[in-house]
Amino acid sequence: MALAESRSLKSAYSLLTIKSFLIWTFTLTVCLLVIGFPLIVLMATVGALLAVTLQYVMPMSAVLLVAGGIIGANLFVVMVGAAALTLQGVHPQEVGWLRWLHGEENPKHTSVYASCPLTCDVDH
Repeated sequence: MALAESRSLKSAYSLLTIKSFLIWTFTLTVCLLVIGFPLIVLMATVGALLAVTLQYVMPMSAVLLVAGGIIGANLFVVMVGAAALTLQGVHPQEVGWLRWLHGEENPKHTSVYASCPLTCDVDH
């Protein structure tokens, strides 16, 4: 009986770890694309210059090599970051700025309209 419970706990823990890793991978990818947009522009600029420079040395696959290297480096950074956060035990449900994981729609937020300074104090 204890062996079956131990196996089910290990199975539940491994599923939780895999889920945490996948959520961290998705979150870090979105953060890289949205927040890191200037970094992406810089990587594209450096990559284009590197591809043009490498074109003289190896004309057949310079663009493929540079594009594969940049995409591979980005994937490596995201995967290592997600693995580090998962192995440290930081679960995405515990992070405050990931509200969409908690199932709440930010109940503290109230809408403010442009006309509010003129009409909010007016009683009907």
